[in-house]
Amino acid sequence: MVTKASKADKKIAYDQKLCQLLDEYSQVLIAAADNVGSNQLQNIRKGLRGDSIVLMGKNTMMKRTIRVHAEKTGNQAILNLIPVLVGNVGLIFTKGDLKEISEEVAKYKVGAPARVGLVAPVDVVVPPGNTGLDPSQTSFFQVLNIPTKINKGTVEIITPVELIKKGEKVGSSEAALLAKLGIRPFSYGLVVLSVYDNGSVFSPEVLDLTEDDLIEKFALGVSMVTSLSLAISYPTLAAAPHMFINGYKNVLAIAVETDYSFPQADKVKEYLEDPSKFAVAAAPVAAADSGAAPAAAKEEEKKEEPAEESDDDMGFSLFD
Repeated sequence: MVTKASKADKKIAYDQKLCQLLDEYSQVLIAAADNVGSNQLQNIRKGLRGDSIVLMGKNTMMKRTIRVHAEKTGNQAILNLIPVLVGNVGLIFTKGDLKEISEEVAKYKVGAPARVGLVAPVDVVVPPGNTGLDPSQTSFFQVLNIPTKINKGTVEIITPVELIKKGEKVGSSEAALLAKLGIRPFSYGLVVLSVYDNGSVFSPEVLDLTEDDLIEKFALGVSMVTSLSLAISYPTLAAAPHMFINGYKNVLAIAVETDYSFPQADKVKEYLEDPSKFAVAAAPVAAADSGAAPAAAKEEEKKEEPAEESDDDMGFSLFD
């Protein structure tokens, strides 16, 4: 006869399992498990089998085990898991790609009916069309101010109606109507709330970032550092090129206004003393630009000439 394990034995076994997973895995997804049934959770475990392990449990037990294990092993990084263990959550330990595991978890959602008192996670809209209900059921629609008409002995909804808004509680009339229409408006599954990776805890939205997003954010940060450095005249690597250019402009301005000079300023002073040199310097560039256009036109004419003479080379025409 097999004896059942006592509560104390179950707690010890759970503690050992959690400690083993904390030692073996460095990546953990913290997922909310509200309204997730046991069968649904079993399917999720099967789908993640091989790369990941799903562990559910009481938050107080998990927090105590993590604290004790951190003291024994000296691994203080795992203590970052404690603040995110709030509400009905579970831990998904994984060695795979965090984004792929998160997407795989999101696939296992099951439709659920609207129960009385439940807070709606999404807006619920009843579509127009034939409901299949007999005319005696119109009282449900009248209570909820849903426009209907009788068509071929059944109740038909005329226009789409927003029955429940996101965040509102489901009332008894709404729940009864949705049940009669066979509408299961909500879907539930494990929802990843936080990601733990080698001691760091961050939002799952970070997993959706691409290399382009990271480069864009990095460039924005560099520009902000540069602007701040220039504003307070504090030298940084990002602001150094701008500071050198601004310094050169200031020195050049002083050299132009005074007798002091240096090789880079001599050419500028020369142009300022004799403005006609601007025209001399610009003339070769303008000539090069104007000469390029006729040359291109001549090349086009040469290409077109053989096409015009092709009929004469044949020695006869169509009407000879």
